[in-house]
Amino acid sequence: MTNANHDSSEKELSSSTSLPPVSEFQPMNLPESGLAEQLESLRAKVADLQNLYLLSQADMQNAKRRHEEEMSKVRKYAIESFADTLLPVIDSLETGLAIQGASLVQLREGMEATLRQLKAAFDKQKMTEIAPNPNSKFDPRLHQAISMIEVENQDPNTVVAVLQKGYAIADRVLRPALVTVSKNLTN
Repeated sequence: MTNANHDSSEKELSSSTSLPPVSEFQPMNLPESGLAEQLESLRAKVADLQNLYLLSQADMQNAKRRHEEEMSKVRKYAIESFADTLLPVIDSLETGLAIQGASLVQLREGMEATLRQLKAAFDKQKMTEIAPNPNSKFDPRLHQAISMIEVENQDPNTVVAVLQKGYAIADRVLRPALVTVSKNLTN
């Protein structure tokens, strides 16, 4: 663009807007003492903000460290409650083994009492048995079919027998029940 075009463009722009041309702007005359005070005030604000930032960073790091320590403790002691419920079972087994010359009836009674304690410990930890009734529908989420057999008078894909009970904690299957399942009769 030539100088003539530039000058005419500047005149057109200045005439179309209410602002004076750039050449007419003058820097503001502020007393130097006011600038020094403003500068000092801004430096103090920056220092305060830097301190606040450093404190926030330290708080975040402390919170992260505390969270990691807490998670470590949770992982380390997660089984503590379950182990605590099993201690009476161990005590009963050790007491039973310490008895010399116990009769078969006494041994059976001791085993039954220990089994009740163990089941109570499982109940306390929300652990449940998976033991389907015969003729109940086979559920692959809860049962594992070991074999399939033909059975008269029984619908196909139903449980014939439970070979081993399964167990679950809440809604999570620890071990599926091992079952025999019926299949269609072949003619």
